[in-house]
Amino acid sequence: MKKILLTTFFLIAAFSIQSQTIFGKWHSTNEETGEVDSVIEVYEKNGKAFAKVVEIKNPKRKNAVCDLCTGENKNKPILGLNILTGLEKDGEEWSGGKILDPRNGKVYKCYIKLETENKLKIRGYIGFSLIGKTAFWTRAL
Repeated sequence: MKKILLTTFFLIAAFSIQSQTIFGKWHSTNEETGEVDSVIEVYEKNGKAFAKVVEIKNPKRKNAVCDLCTGENKNKPILGLNILTGLEKDGEEWSGGKILDPRNGKVYKCYIKLETENKLKIRGYIGFSLIGKTAFWTRAL
């Protein structure tokens, strides 16, 4: 019985620790429709945060490409596309990287911050963070 309780405790603790991080899968919501349109996976590589599109909800968009992108992302499939690159931890937020909006092909400076264990704030901007747009992703449970 003690073994079962101890195992349960460690599983709950591990889940709690995992949910207190920016890393994992997140739902991105289309601001026009208010519906979840994709799942984004935020991951760590060499101490920096990155994110890629791992699921597209609309079956008609599963094979969509980033036709509005420029450079190396031009006409790349959106599914699997890295949209968040090179953010470094700075206190409570991750900053210093860039975010690509596949809807318009534009790249912005950005920072992200965990608002709650299941809500991630993403701020994309040009120049100063005062001039930009904020989105919120919810954890994909």
